[in-house]
Amino acid sequence: MHCSLYAQKASNDTLKALPDKNTQLDIADCFRYITKKTTFSKRDSVKTKSLGPFYTPILYPGYALVTGYLVGFANNISFYTHHEPDAKISSILIDDIYTQYKQYINIVRSNIWLNHEKFNLLGDWRYYKFPTNTFGIGSSTTLADKDPVDFSYLRINEIVMRNIVKSFSAGIGYSLDYHWDITESKTSPNLITDLDKYGLINKSTSSGITFNFQYDNRLNSNNTSNGTYANLQIRDNIKALGSNTNWQSATLDFRHYIRASKKSGNVLALWSYDCFTFFGQPPYFDLPSTGWDTYNNTAREYVEGRFRGKDLLYAEAEYRFRVTKNGLFGGVIFSNASSITELSSNRFEKVNYGTGLGLRVKMNKKSNSNLCIDYGVGTGNAKGFSFNINEVF
Repeated sequence: MHCSLYAQKASNDTLKALPDKNTQLDIADCFRYITKKTTFSKRDSVKTKSLGPFYTPILYPGYALVTGYLVGFANNISFYTHHEPDAKISSILIDDIYTQYKQYINIVRSNIWLNHEKFNLLGDWRYYKFPTNTFGIGSSTTLADKDPVDFSYLRINEIVMRNIVKSFSAGIGYSLDYHWDITESKTSPNLITDLDKYGLINKSTSSGITFNFQYDNRLNSNNTSNGTYANLQIRDNIKALGSNTNWQSATLDFRHYIRASKKSGNVLALWSYDCFTFFGQPPYFDLPSTGWDTYNNTAREYVEGRFRGKDLLYAEAEYRFRVTKNGLFGGVIFSNASSITELSSNRFEKVNYGTGLGLRVKMNKKSNSNLCIDYGVGTGNAKGFSFNINEVF
């Protein structure tokens, strides 16, 4: 842990003993107390005079339905690009994971504000070596439809947004989804899976330009206490840029945060994430699916890719609350619903539900970054844990 980031000169706003219950704490404060370096700030804000960067490195064991047991190293790097009170926090999240099923996952996601919030750079870069399971197309599939597959995967998604007026911006980007060495291990050689029906190929490429429209009046995307975020992305994949086929899609991501009270700090968070495919046929593994959003957080009680299809509707509500007044521990309760179009009819015919609860541990009070541990249950005997750095949405 980079404890030097938290060091401060002794003054009237610091304590040199065990802090009172209202003094805001994070894991670094606990470490200093254990090592007798007990100087705590009373400040209850993610804003300081320092621009940062604020590091939150974590080496962690974990478990998820799609990975089994895993070991990961994550680092959240947060910083401000100017000193004004309305400065929005920028962040880079790097995550390396190796799992029980011999999966390797490397993810670098970035959200960087420049020139006093005039420009916003959004990045999502990934490399996967990923033996896993797919379950077919639609919301009516069951765990018995499990189809073992293996593939390597590269994603490059980079967007440049330009502020138009106040919290509204628009921009253009490039997206690449490349899968190769795709193999299927059937339980029976005569079995015809949805992957076979849709079209199994050894490698696939989706490459296209994205047009992006965004409203965002949140100051801290790591852990939002109030505000609204809305993003519409229209993606045009074309053969001229390397795509297997020409196809287009639209994704709408909407989030709204309501602070229950300033005193409690509790928040009601609402999320809608919807994907639609227009004109053409995406490769199978580029179809919208639960758990394959930017932060892999939709339908967290199901294995990633549990439900897949051309169109997806998703909604979630989460109530976030403090467990301790010092902010070190918090909790959440959540509930969600999703529906995906069926292979044969291409219509929404079934809704799958999920609910659960989670623990929050403050890793860095200056960037307001949490370690999130959630447990959820869903339809069809689905259940499992999920881990995150920063809030799920």
